[in-house]
Amino acid sequence: MSKKVLVADNDFFFVEFLTELLEGRGYEVIRACDGKEAISKLEEGPIDLLFADMVMPKIDGTQLIQYTRKKFPGAHFPIVVISGTIIEQLDMVNKIGADYYIVKGPMEQMAVQINRFMEKIETQPFPSPSDQDLFEAEHLYPRQATADLIDSINFQRAITESVGVGIIVVDKDAKILNANSLALEILNKSLEDVLNRAVTTIFQKNGKGLLVAGLKKVIQDQTLRKSAFSFTIYEREIRTIVSLFKVNGEIAGWILAMEDTDQWAGPA
Repeated sequence: MSKKVLVADNDFFFVEFLTELLEGRGYEVIRACDGKEAISKLEEGPIDLLFADMVMPKIDGTQLIQYTRKKFPGAHFPIVVISGTIIEQLDMVNKIGADYYIVKGPMEQMAVQINRFMEKIETQPFPSPSDQDLFEAEHLYPRQATADLIDSINFQRAITESVGVGIIVVDKDAKILNANSLALEILNKSLEDVLNRAVTTIFQKNGKGLLVAGLKKVIQDQTLRKSAFSFTIYEREIRTIVSLFKVNGEIAGWILAMEDTDQWAGPA
């Protein structure tokens, strides 16, 4: 029975390149175009190896790896980051949590590099403490444009994390793409508990109907900027504002802004 490899990358041509290489070595390849789809594939059944890009839409590589570590703590398969941004993120490698890191480069170099890498992990799947876990193509150097992109992404994340309300980003299939720390605190859940889960599952019974009504309201009447409701969770009243999430003018889902109204209550 052939081993299964999950490849998560939004670069179609690189996925095709990697698929052909791995299938040539006898592997069954499962494709995912982003971290959200990769989570769904992971939940469908066991795999033997995971390749993940770092910069992907919806759910990125770091979130995917953190989710995998939390949800499958006993899973015995290597996690490999294979990305064009590793050179610019060397200071973050220890925080990402993969077993190996491969730097993307020219395809002709990558074919040789990945075949050598596969020979290595087929005999020793996980690195020993003395092993090198970073595999670089030759003559690659940090690029200013990539570094600027990473800085921009980190800046936008910092805004979401610093805002004084809980923020939940919901995809158009009503599954959660992200949540900031204040939203997770309100819900008493970790990010791994909510990623790619239907947003209705995180609300207690008294809030589900109100949430669904709010989601429908801003879809049915797009002249509305928002729809608001309050519900109780863990004996705290939470005010929630629902608004449409649009990308380039197209509806991509919803944004929920959540606020614990009790914390603003004055003395009795």
